[in-house]
Amino acid sequence: MRRGCDPLTWWRGRRRRIRSEAAQDSPWSRTAGTEGSTMKIGIIGAGNIGGNLTRRLTALGHEVSVANSRGPETLAALVEETGATAVDASEAARGAEVVVVTVPLKNVPDLPAGLLDGAAEDFVVIDTGNYYPRERDGRIDAIEDEGLTESRWTERQIGHPVVKAFNGTYAQDILDRPRPAGDPERLALPVAGDDETAKKKVRLLIDELGFDTVDAGGIDESWRQQPNTPVYGLREGVDAVTQALAGASPERSEAFRG
Repeated sequence: MRRGCDPLTWWRGRRRRIRSEAAQDSPWSRTAGTEGSTMKIGIIGAGNIGGNLTRRLTALGHEVSVANSRGPETLAALVEETGATAVDASEAARGAEVVVVTVPLKNVPDLPAGLLDGAAEDFVVIDTGNYYPRERDGRIDAIEDEGLTESRWTERQIGHPVVKAFNGTYAQDILDRPRPAGDPERLALPVAGDDETAKKKVRLLIDELGFDTVDAGGIDESWRQQPNTPVYGLREGVDAVTQALAGASPERSEAFRG
């Protein structure tokens, strides 16, 4: 940030730069001004990941609705900064082609009934969640006793398939580490999901955000990217992420058991 420049002015300038770069690199932005060139995206959860996805996705020209547990009025600063629309959680998915669920795992069962009502046809849900039984979430029996992956459990709670992504990503990297395709410093993110069409849509969106992706398999294989696995928090490219996924163990360490 330049000395003497307030944070809001600085970020607005940054948004303009991001939009300019996106116009060259994005599979959607290359068709800007045509039908389908942007998407409506709902983000449920405005913490570090949700907030920074709101910043980047609005900067790329997408129409973003964002919600948190405290109500739209508490998101005034984020709305002013980004141009996103603050809504109640029950409204975030309305018309959305992509819905991002990025709330603490323990709070997923408390999401409103009908959370996904009114979403666009063939909408995709991205799950960014992680299970921290000792630090935050408490014991979740279905994960501990049935051996469900975290994202399979989330699917059961919200009643819709998910694509697991961003769960091991440093939130600040979403702002600071995007790179154009082919850049040797471009980071890669693992993406897991059962529906290949949905997974492809998420991978294209991540590409637009400035990151490569690695297919991590289906949701029952998504333990490979859960906390305390080699890929979790890994800041590397495609080859290293692929190797880290292959080297993961399905056994949870004691520190990550409830």
